[in-house]
Amino acid sequence: MKIYTRTGDRGETSLFGGGRVPKNAPRIEAYGTIDELNSHLGVVRAQGPSPDLDAQLARIQEQLFVLGAQLAATRAETVKIADRDVAELESAIDRLEADLPPLKTFILPGGGRVGSALHVARTVCRRAERLVVALDQTERLDPSIIVFLNRLSDLLFVMARHANRTDKVPESPWSPR
Repeated sequence: MKIYTRTGDRGETSLFGGGRVPKNAPRIEAYGTIDELNSHLGVVRAQGPSPDLDAQLARIQEQLFVLGAQLAATRAETVKIADRDVAELESAIDRLEADLPPLKTFILPGGGRVGSALHVARTVCRRAERLVVALDQTERLDPSIIVFLNRLSDLLFVMARHANRTDKVPESPWSPR
């Protein structure tokens, strides 16, 4: 099988289950941003996070493939993000947050290599969430998709804080003018 098909040379792409849409259609923007987020998580993993974070990130990458397939599908037969996937994210947030000092102010994104890369992934996750919410306003989606992305961005924030603490990189509080 060749990597190129030439079927997208006119600016269209196929959806799972049939149908062609422009490559800039809202559905394509949404699952393309999920793919971008997944790639950012690959960059985070290449930075050498702790083994527990790496394992959790690998699991999230698998879940993002499921979510992307769910957004790309025109039929209901595809695999789906489930309540247990959201529960996994919440459990990870609770576990990691238990070892962090409570926030008293906003913090600036950044820190060490892993923490900074996680902050970038968090912002891409938030963009994906905005695109999915916009898509949901025109094409009713499974509500678990939005819940999963909302919880994932929270987890990525907590992971960034955890990674910076593990790497002994202090957080930079935001100081209003």
